[in-house]
Amino acid sequence: MDSDLYPDLAAAGSLAAALQQLASELGVELTVIPIEGGSPVTAGIATPVAGRKPLSVHIGAASRWFSVSGWGQGIELITGATTELADVVRAGAAWAQDGRLAELRAGLPFLQSSERADAHERGPAEVVELQWRTMREQAAEAPDFPEFGALVEAAHAEPMLRQLYVFSSHWTLGFSSCTGFPFRVEVGIAPLRNGSPYRVMKHLRAEVLGETVTAGEAVALAVSYLPTGLGPAVEGPADRNA
Repeated sequence: MDSDLYPDLAAAGSLAAALQQLASELGVELTVIPIEGGSPVTAGIATPVAGRKPLSVHIGAASRWFSVSGWGQGIELITGATTELADVVRAGAAWAQDGRLAELRAGLPFLQSSERADAHERGPAEVVELQWRTMREQAAEAPDFPEFGALVEAAHAEPMLRQLYVFSSHWTLGFSSCTGFPFRVEVGIAPLRNGSPYRVMKHLRAEVLGETVTAGEAVALAVSYLPTGLGPAVEGPADRNA
């Protein structure tokens, strides 16, 4: 820790101690907890709100700034950076309340949320719809890889896959039955590429279940391997405690 950049932290002994001390001075109720093995340059601010993880706080190395990140149900809900430690205290107090993301941003303009985080507040179906829209836009922006676009459109046309959270890794599509990370991948499909066929996999880059010539055939094969009775993607990560 650079004491020239962080004299307040150096005097307190750690970021966690400085946060707790400042919160007391400001009359703000805050529960600061260690993260990353109790490093003196990181801290967490606990929250009783169900589904939210502690707000994580880190400091900058080359200049004075504090970055915050708040996750819930496997999605990063808020993030931001500020030079003022008091801003972090206020953000931690707000994070511990059951307010909506728009309220947090309005009260603390240094905080930001993604479109996906806002969709999360409206429910898992909204997250799934946004992800499919994003994936189709991505495919449309890759005209030199029409096989990927054909796969995305064929998958979107299939109701059993359209109800799942779709994502891509090295052009391979994964279909998750939950919207948060880590995902619960039910099946994966790799597009036709460099002469290789469409490949349906149990998981991404895992056991190949079958190969097909067309995107439509790949989608039909993938659906046949989905668990019986699988419904729409649910909120949260595969590990519900993540």
